Amino acid sequence: MGVTELGKLIGREARREIKLENLAGRCVALDAYNALYQFLASIRQPDGTPLMDRAGRVTSHLSGLFYRTINLLEAGIKPVYVFDGKPPEFKLAEIEERRRVKEKAMEEVVKAIKEGRREEVAKYMKRAVFLTSEMVEDAKRLLTYMGVPWVQAPSEGEAQAAHMAKRGHCWAVGSQDYDSLLFGSPRLVRNLAVSPKRRVGEEVVEVSPELVELDAVLKMLRLKNREQLIDLAILLGTDYNPEGVPGVGPQKALKLVWEFGSLEKMVETVLKGISFPVNPIEIKRFFLNPPATDNYSVEFKKPDEHALVGFLVGEHDFSEDRVQKALERLQKAQGKLKTSSLDSFF
Repeated sequence: MGVTELGKLIGREARREIKLENLAGRCVALDAYNALYQFLASIRQPDGTPLMDRAGRVTSHLSGLFYRTINLLEAGIKPVYVFDGKPPEFKLAEIEERRRVKEKAMEEVVKAIKEGRREEVAKYMKRAVFLTSEMVEDAKRLLTYMGVPWVQAPSEGEAQAAHMAKRGHCWAVGSQDYDSLLFGSPRLVRNLAVSPKRRVGEEVVEVSPELVELDAVLKMLRLKNREQLIDLAILLGTDYNPEGVPGVGPQKALKLVWEFGSLEKMVETVLKGISFPVNPIEIKRFFLNPPATDNYSVEFKKPDEHALVGFLVGEHDFSEDRVQKALERLQKAQGKLKTSSLDSFF
């Protein structure tokens, strides 16, 4: 998901490793779907299957959301989760393709389990991650009970998060993808929703948050403005045209932007005659002017202890002892935000 090829062009000059504490006092608009998918993919039982309650409902996303959010609050970060709304029409074909890929991966999971190939279960499970409407609603309920704000986007969550960052209501967007830069966020923070330690093969490696600034990216790539960054991303492939332009890799795409200056000129010349599944100019217009709302209030509230315990322990079989200890941490962290006059953003 997201403009992964663009990330290959963004070097160390434009991305800086930071610590959670460096974001203390900052509001970060987190791409909720991106975070939930991270939790679903990474939080699993030893056999590779996700955490589930006694009714067979997946709870990996709730576990990740609950404990990781508390970690962010304890670091002094003000997380605001932004949920996707209705996708643009030209993304529907890609969404359907992703669904087919996930269904195929789930078939491989079932086959691997039946054949006793346990080492392959986890691999296929990560590809088969589904985020259902019930999971999303449960995530919103959890955040509400925690007193942590969330925003419903009219369309793409990263577009809404970028809009909030552009308005100055949040300092940065938190996501693994680079799309928020295309939507105009001045800053992107990666690795906020992942565990600080990650297993790579047999080795466990440290994972630190990473700050990527839009101005630094433009300067490093020698681009004149965000429009050219969007042009570059479209050539390489986005969520709306995953294949990009055939035969055009990162370096060639960058040279084309430098030479022609705009996607519009390229479509009339060097790209003339190429058949695009989605009109690239339409994609560019969407990145420049995506649907976003100003009708949101971002405010921290006191956690609802009774509702929180009833939801996690009563409905989803979380350990009551662990939840109570985490709740104490949550209340303490929230209290620090309020005593620092950080309970309201505007």
